[in-house]
Parts: sequence; structure tokens; C-alpha cells
Amino acid sequence: MGNDRKINVEVAYAEPERQYRLELTVPSGSDVEHVLNQSGFIERHRLDLNVNRVGIFGRFVDLDHLVADGDRVEVYRPLTADPMEIRRELAAQGKTMGRGKTSS
Repeated sequence: MGNDRKINVEVAYAEPERQYRLELTVPSGSDVEHVLNQSGFIERHRLDLNVNRVGIFGRFVDLDHLVADGDRVEVYRPLTADPMEIRRELAAQGKTMGRGKTSS
């Protein structure tokens, strides 16, 4: 991070009831961990980067992944339920997870 060029990135994190987003400017050559530290999300939301996975635009990346101008760094919560089990339960009730619309 030895240059003076700056890039704009966004950090996003969602809890079950609320989404948090923050736009910030960081030095070109910053990695995901640096961006998260600069955002304050780790402390504010008590995130454990050994538990919470991170990604850019829905694709998992490592903490040392370099961000590009316009990237959205996302912090994912661990799953609390098995998605396949939820789908089975909903199917048994004649429901879906809301991905597609069915016509009657």
C-alpha cells in the first residue's frame, strides 16, 4: 500500500432483522482484512473472522484478497440451520423458500 491512489469500496453485513452498508475510501492495494478493519464492522458487530466468512459480490475470498475500485466486501453469518433440511420441511408443507413464483 505504498501509493497515494485511493479506491472506493463498500462493506456489507446483514443480521436477521437489519442490513448494514458502509461506503469508504481506502488506499489502492488494500486487502479485505484492511477494509474490514477500516470499516469498524469487526468491533461494532463483534465479528469473528475465524467464524464469519467473507466475499466480494457473493464469491468467497480470503482476507488477503486485494480489493478493486467499486468492490462490495460482504461478511457472511454462519448458517444456523441446514438449508436442505429447511427445503424438505417446506416441501412437506407444500411451500417454497420464495425463490420462484408458482401459478395456481
